[in-house]
Amino acid sequence: MPKQTNYMQSNNTVEVLCSKLVLFGALGDLVLRKIMPALYQLEKAQLLDDKMTILAVGRRSFSNDEYLTYVAEHLEIYAPSEGLDNQLCKKLLTRVTYNELDYTEARSYANVQFNSQEQALPTVYYLATPPSLYGDICHNLFDCGAINDSSRIVLEKPIGYDLQSSQVINDQVGRFFTEEQIFRIDHYLGKETVQNLLALRFANPIFAGLWDHNSIDYIEITAAESVGIEGRSYFDETGQLRDMLQNHLLQLLCLVAMDPPTSLCAESIRNEKVQVLKALKPMTKASVMSDFVSAQYGEGNIASKGVPSYTDEIGARADSETETFVAIKVEIANWRWSGTPFYLRTGKRLASKSTEIVIHFKPDAHFVFDSDQQDHRSNRLIIRLQPQESISLTVITKKQGIEKGLRLRRKSLHLDFCGTESTDRVPDAYERLLLEIIKGDQSLFVRRDEVELAWQWCDRLIESSKSCNQTLHKYDAGSYGPIVARKLIQRHGHEWHEDV
Repeated sequence: MPKQTNYMQSNNTVEVLCSKLVLFGALGDLVLRKIMPALYQLEKAQLLDDKMTILAVGRRSFSNDEYLTYVAEHLEIYAPSEGLDNQLCKKLLTRVTYNELDYTEARSYANVQFNSQEQALPTVYYLATPPSLYGDICHNLFDCGAINDSSRIVLEKPIGYDLQSSQVINDQVGRFFTEEQIFRIDHYLGKETVQNLLALRFANPIFAGLWDHNSIDYIEITAAESVGIEGRSYFDETGQLRDMLQNHLLQLLCLVAMDPPTSLCAESIRNEKVQVLKALKPMTKASVMSDFVSAQYGEGNIASKGVPSYTDEIGARADSETETFVAIKVEIANWRWSGTPFYLRTGKRLASKSTEIVIHFKPDAHFVFDSDQQDHRSNRLIIRLQPQESISLTVITKKQGIEKGLRLRRKSLHLDFCGTESTDRVPDAYERLLLEIIKGDQSLFVRRDEVELAWQWCDRLIESSKSCNQTLHKYDAGSYGPIVARKLIQRHGHEWHEDV
């Protein structure tokens, strides 16, 4: 084990800080729109060690000053909600050095100083590049002596296109880094509300005793986007199932459905998520026909502005059969969730941007109020990840007024993380994830077996869907998706949250 000479004390644990963060893909949107603004906020919160440096590497020829100016321009747009603090920006940029690098050319790596002068501390390699480059980058880093036992590497999704391709990528990286050194990012896991989901479930006995098939009727997880593909040509070869369902939605499913971990350490949490993925019922031809919907958006209106159909978008083929919307009913075959359906859906060009988890609790068997009030007999817990992170519990109360009798109404007990907390902003997911990477905590990152189990399940779903030649439905941009998605859930006696 390498010597550990610099520590941060937090939550009664000792964490090893990194000395250098190396950003591959330094001129890409991810670095400029997300990573640099997140580092700015960590600098502002004084969470970066004074000695930590940032090496930005990219393929274009920039002088160091030109790159720093370029980053500052993007920070002006993406970093603060209240205006850029120029002194803080300068402090961050004093950490940054830019180097031009051909990722696939081994000789060019010799011209870059990757490791920190403080060899006892880890260097973090963040690969904000296409996954097709992961193998070359790792191999070249190894050949130039830039990898040691304390190094860490960060991988962005997608980890492959299917199970086989994900195994190839993981094998390429795994030749040079152990599993304990690899941080696979799913940015949904860094969201504040996802962290609160763990607190809500495991710190509140009122929910812990109700979190199973005996008390919960059904659960829905929705990730709706109002944007289209925004010129991303890779999407036409990927589709919404691979791009969103395979990672983001299945990760949220795991956190909602997993058993309590033995502790909050990374392996305990990830072990429980793996058990959920292992218990997911495979999608057969029969279940695909009844419980899976795929669709593609046509032209429509978003925020009173006309938008084109998917096949007219830049980056899509005119004859494309790529799905931009999926809805599916899944089941988990274990003692906790036997018989409880989970409805997952995600789509582009929908009415609004929203990601939320809705827990529908079962009603009491005996309803003592007037029979015409039957729709006021159950509770819902709504966990919203975006656009405004919040948790609300819908409860049934009496309408106020002596003339109302015992007429019922729904009211929400609401926790708004901006409105009720002593903060003017909710931290971006990348702020949390970068901080955990710097500290070396893998709790919010995805283990290799999670990736492969998710792909194995999705590959079976895709294969079953193709073999039964299922219809690709259409929906208008600006709607809530195709009508058949509503019929899917209604067949089982349930409703989507917005229809209740």
